[in-house]
Amino acid sequence: MLDILRRIVQEVSSASDLNDALRVVVVRIREAMETEVCSVYLFDADSKRYVLMATEGLKQEAVGRVSLSSSQGLVGLVGARAEPINIDNAPSHPKFHFLSETGEDPFLSFLGVPIIHNKRLMGVLVVQQRDSRQFDEGEEAFLGTMSAQLAGVIAHAEATGNILELTPANTERKSTRFNGAPGAAGVGLGTGYVITPAADLISVVDKMAESIELELENFDRALIAARGEIRQLGAQLSNDLRPEEMALFDVYINMLDDNALGAEVTGRIREGHWAPGALRQVVMQYVGHFQLMEDVYLRERATDILDLGTRILAHLQGVSEDEPEEDEFPDDCILVSEELTPAMLGEVPTSKLRGLVSVKGSSNSHVAILARAMGIPTVMGVVDLPYAQLHGKDLIVDGYRGVLISNPNEEIREQYQEIYEEELALQEDLEVLRDEPAITLDGHRIPLWVNTGLLTDALRSLDRGAEGVGLYRTEVPFMMQDRFPSESEQQKIYRQQLEMFAPAPVTMRTLDIGGDKSLTYFPINEANPFLGWRGIRVTLDHPEIFLVQVRAMLKASEGLNNLRIMLPMISSVHEVDEALHLIYRAHAEVIEEGCDVDMPQVGVMIEVPSAVFQIRDLGLRVDFLSVGSNDLTQYLLAVDRNNPRVADLYQAFHPAVLSALKIIAEAAHEVGKPVSVCGELAGNPLGSVLLMAMGYDMLSMNATNLPKVKSVIRGINLEWAQRLLDQVMQIESAHVIAAMVQLALEKEGFGRIIGPASGRC
Repeated sequence: MLDILRRIVQEVSSASDLNDALRVVVVRIREAMETEVCSVYLFDADSKRYVLMATEGLKQEAVGRVSLSSSQGLVGLVGARAEPINIDNAPSHPKFHFLSETGEDPFLSFLGVPIIHNKRLMGVLVVQQRDSRQFDEGEEAFLGTMSAQLAGVIAHAEATGNILELTPANTERKSTRFNGAPGAAGVGLGTGYVITPAADLISVVDKMAESIELELENFDRALIAARGEIRQLGAQLSNDLRPEEMALFDVYINMLDDNALGAEVTGRIREGHWAPGALRQVVMQYVGHFQLMEDVYLRERATDILDLGTRILAHLQGVSEDEPEEDEFPDDCILVSEELTPAMLGEVPTSKLRGLVSVKGSSNSHVAILARAMGIPTVMGVVDLPYAQLHGKDLIVDGYRGVLISNPNEEIREQYQEIYEEELALQEDLEVLRDEPAITLDGHRIPLWVNTGLLTDALRSLDRGAEGVGLYRTEVPFMMQDRFPSESEQQKIYRQQLEMFAPAPVTMRTLDIGGDKSLTYFPINEANPFLGWRGIRVTLDHPEIFLVQVRAMLKASEGLNNLRIMLPMISSVHEVDEALHLIYRAHAEVIEEGCDVDMPQVGVMIEVPSAVFQIRDLGLRVDFLSVGSNDLTQYLLAVDRNNPRVADLYQAFHPAVLSALKIIAEAAHEVGKPVSVCGELAGNPLGSVLLMAMGYDMLSMNATNLPKVKSVIRGINLEWAQRLLDQVMQIESAHVIAAMVQLALEKEGFGRIIGPASGRC
């Protein structure tokens, strides 16, 4: 049965369209199960009816004409229960409904399974037989497996507009939604442009070189051309990016260095291989190595290497001139690819880019970092997306929720167009608040700080009235290097941040790698990286890395003294004691070198459940506490926040999360230490109201949301927020909590401010 299943899946996958696929399914399943009828009924959500769309064994003239209501017959029962129905005497069942148009009256046996895609009922797959027959468990499992395969095919057909209308009255296009992960906030409406690699590296065959010298010459020429191409693509983005973001293209150039990838390929050629084959061997060896790693960031470096190898091959094969011209891109371009890379981004005029979509990758990928810096709405990791078929299709990118909508109907398009225009207008309206404090109507003031990582983040933050930096992600400069940055290099980068915000405080988190962030030159390969060697655990095991970084921070703060140091992923007081010992040591060393630097404030991040219950002990050792609500939510709920398949389970308004946050605030104040939140919840206007009511002393967020949060806080009373919090803490559903807070703010007149992204829980 397994071999039969594979053959059917292969045949369905190669079908030209949905009708062809459905015909293959009904014919092949009928043969495989040795039964007399196999039919597919697709569910039309608009008319709430099941329409017979393919059959082998019933009358063909009934296809597309016969339908059942959602509660009618055994087909309706399968859909309502969302589980298989297997009976050997269908006419005797109380839900049996006779359809004379299909000629089904002689059939006694019935087995139906639901067709479900991403929790959405798409139809019912049915087999029938004249004789009384109870289909066995294996047959039931086989049909269920086929329905799962068919669900993906139907979803793809919907996404590309290639599905037949199920009822004559239904003349509108089918809009299809695909879930991914937010890469960069914003809404983009436009036309899909699918970008594919210039050459197929994987298909290159191995063969021996006829002339080693000629192959070396060809490869050297291709390598030089690829370097030039990368530099050119980087130059096309230079007006939109700061030097720090442009460093991503330096990473590419370094990979192409004669002492790196180029040297290994040259070595293979000297062994007798022709250049394309040597290139494929080296590149795929690297790609295979990185793709086996659990770490998200390392896996994405495999994408970078494959992209570079493909570009070199294109020059070897002389196909680089086939790259698209500027006028080939639509004016409202939504760039789509299986794996977007920074180099691909550079191929499109930035004036035409409206959004980015990548089937693979996460919010930490290089292209997502660039998209945020450029303000381009982006969705990453869109699983089950038939990307190759989206060229020229109408698309909407929702970078707030991480959603792609294909073939939007007029109503959906108008809704998102309104959101897009509202966002533009709102940004202009909120500019007047830039220099105003975040103070409630009854006089409670709460400082609003920002989270930064790139220099662009800092510039945007100052434009929007940030009062300080609650989280500077020091790992971002580390990620953009092919080695550990030296003490002087780090000092220069940190100095830029400190000077930009002086005299306002800048909170620098010590190197936080592991989990979903890693370095190519310092691989961390673990079965479960989020529960493994990450954050403070890494740097305490490597004090030489920690000391160099802290020394660089301290030296960078000389004459400014606005530095605060924050320790990530703390799970015990022992880690804090050990880290403090190293920080005091680094301070003494820079003093001995003649630097006039004050000892900075030191704080810890509360991100894991164990830290929640040690607030008193931790607070007595440090100067401040800061909650990383993203990781805290992830660990409390046991949900990987970067996995789009479980994204719906990551709920920032979960009652357990809110209870933990309230415990943290109360315990911190008991020991007299200020406490803040620097996760996404702080930048959500709904969340900021609850956090302020809990007593948090400061909120740190991305620069984009700061004006919105400030506007809401300036329009409410602290007492009102505290009453709302009391009501919320009695609720047991995250969705109800989010809806309750959203409704309360809408009643206060903030419907326009809280916008499309705030209600997501």
